[in-house]
Amino acid sequence: MRSIHTQPVRAFEGGAAGPSAQDLLCINTIRTLSMDGVQKANSGHPGTPMAMAAPAYALWQNVLNYDPADPLWPNRDRFVLSIGHASMLIYSLIYLAGVRDVKHGTVLDAPSLTLEDLKQFRQLDSRTPGHPEYHHTAGVETTTGPLGQGCGNSVGMAIAEKWLANRFNKPGFPLFDYHVYTFCGDGDMMEGVASEAASTAGHLRLGNLTWVYDSNRISIEGSTDIAFTENVQKRFEGYGWHVLEVKDANDLPAFQAALADAKAETGRPTLIIVHSVIGWGAPKKAGTAAAHGEPLGGEEIRGAKKAYGWPEDQSFFVPDGVLHHFQQGLGARGAAASKAWKDLYAAYAKEYPELAAELADILSGTLPAGWDKDIPVYEANPKGIATRQSSGEVLNAIAPNFPWLIGGSADLSPSTKTNLTFQGAGSFQPPEWNGSYGGRNLHFGVREHAMGSICNGISLAGIRAYCSGFLIFSDYMKPPIRLSALMNQPVIYIFTHDSIGVGEDGPTHQPIEQLAQLRATPGVTTIRPGDANEVAEAWRTILPMTERPSVLILSRQNLPTLDRTVYAPASGLAKGAYVLADSDGTPDVILMATGSEVSLVVQAYETLKAEGVKARVVSMPSWDLFEAQPKAYRDSVLPPSVTGRVAVEMAAPMGWDRYVGLTGAIIAMQGFGASAPAGELLKKFGFTVDAVLAEARKQAAKA
Repeated sequence: MRSIHTQPVRAFEGGAAGPSAQDLLCINTIRTLSMDGVQKANSGHPGTPMAMAAPAYALWQNVLNYDPADPLWPNRDRFVLSIGHASMLIYSLIYLAGVRDVKHGTVLDAPSLTLEDLKQFRQLDSRTPGHPEYHHTAGVETTTGPLGQGCGNSVGMAIAEKWLANRFNKPGFPLFDYHVYTFCGDGDMMEGVASEAASTAGHLRLGNLTWVYDSNRISIEGSTDIAFTENVQKRFEGYGWHVLEVKDANDLPAFQAALADAKAETGRPTLIIVHSVIGWGAPKKAGTAAAHGEPLGGEEIRGAKKAYGWPEDQSFFVPDGVLHHFQQGLGARGAAASKAWKDLYAAYAKEYPELAAELADILSGTLPAGWDKDIPVYEANPKGIATRQSSGEVLNAIAPNFPWLIGGSADLSPSTKTNLTFQGAGSFQPPEWNGSYGGRNLHFGVREHAMGSICNGISLAGIRAYCSGFLIFSDYMKPPIRLSALMNQPVIYIFTHDSIGVGEDGPTHQPIEQLAQLRATPGVTTIRPGDANEVAEAWRTILPMTERPSVLILSRQNLPTLDRTVYAPASGLAKGAYVLADSDGTPDVILMATGSEVSLVVQAYETLKAEGVKARVVSMPSWDLFEAQPKAYRDSVLPPSVTGRVAVEMAAPMGWDRYVGLTGAIIAMQGFGASAPAGELLKKFGFTVDAVLAEARKQAAKA
């Protein structure tokens, strides 16, 4: 094991070509602001900002194509801090660069962060939370913190740039040519999602993507040698990446040369391995785990400031000229670049007005006119079709009228029915893999975790992204789904094979608790439609939702298409739950279900009706949409006075008690499934008309 020892402060390398005194002043301002913010909060991670201040400064001040006065400029380079625990690094940069604030899509004549905001690091209602949050702090491009997620997001951002360039760039009009830069660390390199994302980026030959890997070899438990000894360079070379190395994070000329090399390599993504000393400058804690996840302490901070030639007893000190220096560099360069782009776009709009209007819709989150005009209406059919099949048909009816709706699956599109099959849809692939960067079908391979985080990155560019897999594998995607909700990104997650109806694949592939987990996630709309027309209405409902992710839960097996001249129209889905079939007067019993179980309770209802039992059927495809309705509507669907209730769902019962009450019945799964033909499983686990009737009669008898 490599010994852990304190490494002394060293002079910057580079000689005459190295950083100027003004550069050093700015770099040390970033370091000391970061240290002071963590110390004042008595919480945070000071070591990485201290170690990576020099590369971050070099990138922002000298390379990044970014206008602080317009952080929404569409062709800006993206900077992703995947090492989100080092948030004081990006907060210091945002403040020093003078990034303008943004509210509701409008850039304000006010700073995103002030020095006072830095002093409120990690405090309640501050603009500087513990990890960077998209929408919360202008200048933050994506919410990071769970390691590896930012890496996955950056791959999605790079895919988005390639797609936008392919669709909108014309001769003489290079509207999109931005680069994506990501700072990542040892933790990112260990997380599986980053590996999945890196493999995807290498396959897609995303030459517009650069990861800067802070290799400080320290984690919370100490030296990474206790768990992480692989050769990262060889791994990434195996992924098809261009790999460069900078031996000293403080060697600005070497780092900037590596950035230039990365930008020049247009056929492969680039990994720049930067060797740093965590907590650089701290007399006792530099190079140790003590600099990673806790404040340095007053004595150590004074020692570090002394090493930097800094006033030892001043906190949040910003020397004269530092802010001006950033404006002369990044600010002036970015302002010129964004103005040139806006002038180019104005000329483009005259030459290509239809494409310019389409791009304006993308950037504003506006749906294209007529996107829903071809959504089919399904005729009643007792045999019916699987909801995965009808969803695929609806998707392919919408997509030709929605040019920036793109997506795919984790190697399952033949099963999830998410492949776009219309003429010209194509596959998003580099030309050498027989595709183009304008393709609408994304092939993620067996990489569910990266698929979700990549779709978040695509969505952050304004492109409407969807992805798909089996519901059981939503387990692999909980982090990106949660982050979609945190960032208000309208990613569409399509999950099929939704129950024990999967049959012979058995309990490893039969979801039980996944519905409850998705319903429990704030800000996510989950819909489990009961037939083909509810599927059509589900798509009609979710696409206008531009500030939250949606989850479609679909069946493998055929479901009867209900006769809507007999039963209520499927448009009721938009309210989450609706009365599908009813009795005259107040019902004695209410039968509730979602998905494939709706047709089951409808059969039971018809029997009860023939017996003279007053029954009501409520289809409840989306609990969250139902809960968003006024109380009067909810009470009209589920009258509080009717306590005879039966809920039926082939999933865990958790949550249904709020709808059936203390005395109602729940027919649900109490354990995992089994491997057998679906029909046998339904009998074994009690999802039969007879079982529903038995419970319904008991409940009706209470009336």
